Amino acid sequence: MLYRKLSNKSDSLELSVITYGAFAAGGWMWGGTERKEAVESILKSYDAGVTSIDTAPVYGQGLSEEIVGEAIRDIPRDKVQILTKYGMRWDLKKGDFAMHSKDNDNNDLEIYKYAGKESVIKECEDSLRRLKVDYIDLYQIHWPESTTPIQETMEAVDQLIQQGKVRFAGVCNYNVEQLKEASKYVDIVSDQVAYSMLRKDIEADTIPYCLETKKGILAYSPMERGLLTGKIKAGHQFEQNDHRAKLPFYQEGNLQKINAFLDKIRPIAEEKNASLGQLVLRWTAEQPGITIVLAGARNASQAVQNAEAMNIDLSADELATIDGHLNELSLTR
Repeated sequence: MLYRKLSNKSDSLELSVITYGAFAAGGWMWGGTERKEAVESILKSYDAGVTSIDTAPVYGQGLSEEIVGEAIRDIPRDKVQILTKYGMRWDLKKGDFAMHSKDNDNNDLEIYKYAGKESVIKECEDSLRRLKVDYIDLYQIHWPESTTPIQETMEAVDQLIQQGKVRFAGVCNYNVEQLKEASKYVDIVSDQVAYSMLRKDIEADTIPYCLETKKGILAYSPMERGLLTGKIKAGHQFEQNDHRAKLPFYQEGNLQKINAFLDKIRPIAEEKNASLGQLVLRWTAEQPGITIVLAGARNASQAVQNAEAMNIDLSADELATIDGHLNELSLTR
C-alpha cells in the first residue's frame, strides 16, 4: 500500500492511497447491507494495508458509522484514520431540500442539506458516539448548502478542532470559490470530489487550485459505482432502491460504449494479472492532483482486491494508451 499526506505540512494527515469507502456498507441506496460481511470487508481491507475509512452519518442513517465503529474497535486508534462528514440531515427539515429517498426498511425519507453551527456540533457528537471514538481524523461537510454562511459552518468545525474532537477540516463537492471562502475560517486540507475515467470535470479548475494551494483531493466514485469493473452489462437488473439504475452512465447506450472501451484496455490488466477494477483504481491514483482514491466494497474479497490495486505499476506508455482510448469515448449525459 502507498500512503500520502493531504498537505506538505510536517503534521499533515497521512492516509492510505486506497481509502475504504463505506457508503455501500450502510446499505442505503445500494439495495441493503449485511452487517457481518461489511465488518469483515473493513477488517480484511485493513489487513491489506488500508488504514483509512471514509463514511458519513447519512449512509444508512447512522448504520455505516456504527459498522465502522464495530470494525475498528480492536484496532489501536492511532493506526486507523476515520473520515466522516456532516451536513445531510434525515431527521431535521431545515436547510436545502436534497432528495426524497427510502431507508433500509423501505420507509420514506426526506434528506436536507444543512450545516448551521448547532447542527454541525450535534452531528459531531452523534458520529463520535456511533463510531465509538474520541476524535475524528478528517471532518468534511458533505455538500455545499445555501442557507448557512460558510463562515458559520467552518467556525463551528474550528471550534471542534480546538476541543480535540476533530483533527483536520475537509470539504466535499466544493468548487474553487467555496474552497477559498472556507479557507478563511479554518485550515481546509482537502476536497472530496467525484472523479473517474468518465467524470473528469474537476481537471478544469479544482485540481489546479488544489495543487497550487497544497490541498489534497479525495476522489470518490473512481469506478463509477462498479460500472468500470466491467461486470455490469446492458440489461443488468438492479435490486429495489439501488440508485444506480437511474444514473446516465448506466443507460443502455452508454453501457455498451463503456464496456467497449473497457474491452480495449482489458489486455493491459490481463498482462499484469489484474482485474479491470484494479487497473482503473491504479490509473486514478496516478492522475495529477489526485491524492487519495476512495473504493467501496460489498465483501472482503472486493476490499482486498481494491487494496492490491496499488501493487500494479503502470508505465508512461501504458497510461498514454489508456488515455488514448478514453479520449475516443463519447457518452450521453
